Amino acid sequence: MTDAPDPAVAVHRSSTITLLVLMAVCLALAIALGAPIATAVIGLILFGILHNLLEVRYVAGRFAGLLGRPFLELLAALVTGIVVCRLLAGVVGRPALLAEIVLGYVILAAAARHGLDGRRRVAAWVLVGAAAAVSLTFPTYHFVVLTHLHNVVPLFFLWEWSRRITSRRGRQAFRAVQLLWVVAIPAVVLLGFLDGWLSADPGIVRSVVGDGQTVLAASAPPSAAATVLGMRFLTVFAFMQTMHYVVWVALLPRVAPDASAAFEARVPWVTGPRLWAVGFVAAALFAVLFGLDFAQGKTLYAALASYHAYLELPVLLALLVGARSLSSPSRSADRRDGAGSGTGTTPPTPPTPTPPTPLPPAGGGSRGAELRPEATAAVAPDTEVGP
Repeated sequence: MTDAPDPAVAVHRSSTITLLVLMAVCLALAIALGAPIATAVIGLILFGILHNLLEVRYVAGRFAGLLGRPFLELLAALVTGIVVCRLLAGVVGRPALLAEIVLGYVILAAAARHGLDGRRRVAAWVLVGAAAAVSLTFPTYHFVVLTHLHNVVPLFFLWEWSRRITSRRGRQAFRAVQLLWVVAIPAVVLLGFLDGWLSADPGIVRSVVGDGQTVLAASAPPSAAATVLGMRFLTVFAFMQTMHYVVWVALLPRVAPDASAAFEARVPWVTGPRLWAVGFVAAALFAVLFGLDFAQGKTLYAALASYHAYLELPVLLALLVGARSLSSPSRSADRRDGAGSGTGTTPPTPPTPTPPTPLPPAGGGSRGAELRPEATAAVAPDTEVGP
């Protein structure tokens, strides 16, 4: 297969987008190196809830073919269980952590059953089972890996989005910048090449997090939390969290308005302005809560953030293996119609071709764009999905 984009969402000029992302990478790295604790905390307060909402909008809109209602309801039930586990972790301790791990892998197993078939499904179940065994054996390390993996996931969504770029050279440049911030820069930091720039001073957030050890412990392996390696992990986390927010808050809402429109077609009352308003109001409320008790605020935030963090896992699995259910509902129906139902003798009527649907305004949303829900549903990705 090729990287030819859908004409309705093709991007003909990507150099400006790539340059802006590169500038964001440089700025995020400079800030994270100088004040990693403050960067992580202030970023969480300002953009934590907002990026949750915008990510859910993008994923549910872009991948509507995978996240149909029955499967989405199952996911919501399982993730609600994870929310309960996170809220109870401070009371019951290890059992709640183990329960969350089990539910997380149940989500992956359910995603494999929903999106895969045959040998790929069996292979996915085997890998999920093996990974679950390792995670249950080392639960503390599981959550550190999950923390960093969550910041890596945007790479796969951006890689998939970049198929819209019509120029091969432009697409390669865009992908190279994504590999720079997801792979190359974290490797440079973790190998110690930038140790002279690292700082453990909480700075302006000292009154909120004290000496910052709780922030450090959440991003570093337990055995390295009190070492320079722990500071490297914290710096990587602060840098990648900042880029994570750039992707979900600034980049994808601008360059993928069709996903916003598709989401609004599914949930018409959640318009773009309302979503942003909720995000800013929630940020203000959490700022107060973090200021009163950072640990309790972080616990509540982590529980609510479970919905967006675990929603992306089935889509990530589907992107990695090219699941059949990534096809849009309309395209899947067209393929079934073209192949025939197998239960009658009347040949199927070929579908009537329709012209590409124009994109809505750059700000996102479907109001006034006259988009059909099927026109903005997820398109099937090509085989090449990895970096």
